[in-house]
Amino acid sequence: MAPSGRLAPRMGMIGASPTAAISDTVRTLAASGVTVDNLGEGELDFDTPAPIAEAGIAAIRAGLTKYTAVAGTTGLKDAIRAYFRQRNGLDFAQNEVIASCGAKQIIFNAFLATLDAGDEVIVPTPCWVSYPDMIRLAGGTPVLVPCHASNGWKLAPEDLAAAITPRTRWVILNSPNNPTGAVYPAAELGALCDVIAPHDNVMIMADDIYETIVFDTRFATPAALRPALASRILTINGVSKSFSMTGWRLGYAGGPSWLIAALDTLQSQSTSNPSSISQDAARAALSGGVGFLDEWLPILRRRRAIVMDMVRTTPGLDAVLPEGAFYVFADVSGCLNRTTPSGQVLRTDVDFATYMLEAARVALVPGSAFRAPGHVRIAFGVDTDVLAACCARMHTACLALQ
Repeated sequence: MAPSGRLAPRMGMIGASPTAAISDTVRTLAASGVTVDNLGEGELDFDTPAPIAEAGIAAIRAGLTKYTAVAGTTGLKDAIRAYFRQRNGLDFAQNEVIASCGAKQIIFNAFLATLDAGDEVIVPTPCWVSYPDMIRLAGGTPVLVPCHASNGWKLAPEDLAAAITPRTRWVILNSPNNPTGAVYPAAELGALCDVIAPHDNVMIMADDIYETIVFDTRFATPAALRPALASRILTINGVSKSFSMTGWRLGYAGGPSWLIAALDTLQSQSTSNPSSISQDAARAALSGGVGFLDEWLPILRRRRAIVMDMVRTTPGLDAVLPEGAFYVFADVSGCLNRTTPSGQVLRTDVDFATYMLEAARVALVPGSAFRAPGHVRIAFGVDTDVLAACCARMHTACLALQ
């Protein structure tokens, strides 16, 4: 039966995740014997650090495989609170934190809990692909505010001020940013908070999921910079990126107790608690420190340099050096309206990504998925030698364009 009523128009506004679709395409090609290297995946190739994995195994052996409190175990919530305090200088009570099945669930539930039809959410673009669709599914209206490469892909205070209306309910601030790798230093992030401060009905969603993967700028988060706004800030994080635990599906957040209670209620009627095993692993992750980053970050710097060198030496490509995360957001407009060896004219970033898939056997995410046509996202969270080989093939494929 076809969906009807409120669900039908909302579902009609969205599509499947582009990154998931690309991964499915790569798997399909692999099953048919065609090897494709996936530079479209938003995860690191590093194994989850051994002590964290062992904590998950120990949880299974100890029989910690039953339901827990919806918002997470007391032990995990205490670890979340301690991590926020030590890393970010944020103090949350037990009823001001929640653990969920990934940070994605927290973002979605926050919109469901707070948005009425016609309410607006300001989304700086380029943005993570899921923000606009989740806002629409919750009945809200995404207000896309373009950021520009000339400004390091960061939102300007004057553009934010111009976008705020009486219907604005949230402003999303994602730093380090997916897909651009832009990082807001404290002064710039504070200036954005100051624009929001006079608007009592506007909340800040701080998506800090890439917090530890920073190369050139110190990480900052809104609630630590502007404590007076803490009652209007939801600080979202998780173990997926920082600890290479995407498959464990464990995100967490800190914020005002009334909002955390609403998220708890929504979670209780949808997924219930996150995996008890993942919770124990996440407790170990948040309590064990991030010393492994001393090994990971130099590797990621080298990989970033490999991609940037390819971009710099390839006619038709350009990119801003990412300050964080593990993506290069490359401008491919110089390759558009050119012809492939097979005679196809590349009109769009989707055409370019398709050509890279066919000619270079490399999967990328088109920039249009991030609301930035004419670009592609190149993820460098893969094996260094594989990445270098991919970049060489992409370079050759671009040189073949007429």
